[in-house]
Amino acid sequence: MKNIEHIAVFTSGGDSPGMNAALHGVAKTAEINNIRLSGFRKGYEGLIDGDMVQLDSNELKKWVHRGGTLLKTARSKGFLTLEGRQQALANLQKNKVDALVAIGGDGTFKGLLAFSEICDLPFIGVPGTIDNDLAGTDFTLGFDSAVNTAIENIDKIRDTAESHNRIFLIEVMGRDCGYIAIHSGLGTGADAILIPESAQDFLQLLENAESYDREDAFIAIVSEGDELGAELAASKIKEINPDVDLRITKLGHVQRGGNPSAFDRMLGIRLGVTAVEALLLGRRNAMAGILNNELCLTPFDQVVKEHQVNDELQNLLKIFGSKN
Repeated sequence: MKNIEHIAVFTSGGDSPGMNAALHGVAKTAEINNIRLSGFRKGYEGLIDGDMVQLDSNELKKWVHRGGTLLKTARSKGFLTLEGRQQALANLQKNKVDALVAIGGDGTFKGLLAFSEICDLPFIGVPGTIDNDLAGTDFTLGFDSAVNTAIENIDKIRDTAESHNRIFLIEVMGRDCGYIAIHSGLGTGADAILIPESAQDFLQLLENAESYDREDAFIAIVSEGDELGAELAASKIKEINPDVDLRITKLGHVQRGGNPSAFDRMLGIRLGVTAVEALLLGRRNAMAGILNNELCLTPFDQVVKEHQVNDELQNLLKIFGSKN
């Protein structure tokens, strides 16, 4: 067991439901091992500014059901500079921090890789991003909650779409990854799904839209990272079917908010516990993840490789996107 007396934790990048559950997992595991736990507020900015608070598991358990992050989050331009990282290191040394847990996405872990060049403290990451775009884990914190939020809103849009016999193009988040689009699209019976990883999905959309008979709703889900985009897709549909009643809805940041799902709460707790236990075993510069429902650790340099939609989901996209 590694001799660690003081762990610091922070949340970074885009917030995601389940981050608070992960903080609770970290805090409880630190507590039973008699380890002091501190939190840096506002991500890497807090490391640079020395904005540190003490964390208590009894208080954090009251936040397990809450979305967002108790520690706040931010994107830091200062940490991109050597001077910023040196200031962060000085604050860790000043507060006698022995190890660091970071909850965030690929930008967070790329930051830790750069930080490791001047800081020899052990780092363990927890994947917190709704995009599900990290290698080394089947699911990231917040993905399941974001999909549930998207599905709830798409179902509501279908109600009004069917009342007016309209075509709706609904844009969901996911950055350069189509996981949210595929899961929410298939889960709502969408007529078409556009994702960055597919080159054929737009052709299927046009084929289905061309034969649209205006006696029902037509729902197309568009990932925000798709090379075409909702606006251009809408204009192409109008070219081949100019008389359709068409609307575009962008769900936006509503997908990041709200209470985490039961899955994300449990995932956050499991990964938070794993992060501290990994530090105690002497592991460093790795992300805690879950593969085939087994907890695992993956080095940061392998995590930041893009995690794209797999072949099985690509096949589902072809099957359900084809014209009857």
